[in-house]
Amino acid sequence: MPDTRAVVRAALRTAKLSHDEFIELARLLWAAPTSSDDSADNGKSTGGGPTGHLTPVHERRAAATMVLIQSKDRLGGGDADFIEGLLRDAKTWALVDPLAGDLVGPLSERDAAFDPVLERWASDADFWIRRSALLAHLTPLRQGRGDLDRFSRFADAMLDEKEFFIRKAIGWVLRDTSRTRPDLVFDWILPRVNRASGVTIREAVRRLPTEQRDAVLAAR
Repeated sequence: MPDTRAVVRAALRTAKLSHDEFIELARLLWAAPTSSDDSADNGKSTGGGPTGHLTPVHERRAAATMVLIQSKDRLGGGDADFIEGLLRDAKTWALVDPLAGDLVGPLSERDAAFDPVLERWASDADFWIRRSALLAHLTPLRQGRGDLDRFSRFADAMLDEKEFFIRKAIGWVLRDTSRTRPDLVFDWILPRVNRASGVTIREAVRRLPTEQRDAVLAAR
């Protein structure tokens, strides 16, 4: 990952790309390698089946994610559909989390066009999309800003879910919010302690002051 990040940064530092070129670069990296890519690798690329179809490469998709994050100042609400397509296709926290937390989070904070998008994501049938709706609040709330009321509403609606990645995401956002606003997190989690899962509570109380952490665990 550090090597991939270094390559992306070096490439973008000298590139003069337009908005559409950033999107196209990310799209090409995200897609499965072409047959010409495979031949350049002397036929050694993994994922080729008996039909000759190639599969996407995780490291290329990670690079695509980094390209979008590095170029987020040029992106906006008009790119929501493209980003959503990547989130639906990713199927792994290793790609979903940076796309949601490091890309959608800052974009949604400055562009109100993401408001209805996040509302829709919060009730989507795909748990990776619901996780994205939660993690879009991570960076702003961690830094003492963000829409805590909206996150609270999303998290409260998902609190009874059995899906691990939803339970962990709720706790993760609460944990990072408690860095700057522990009292708000304490007041949120305490009355919900018998609804929240163990993993949600463990994450939520991790950075709380000892007295507050002990009170939550005792109530549990």
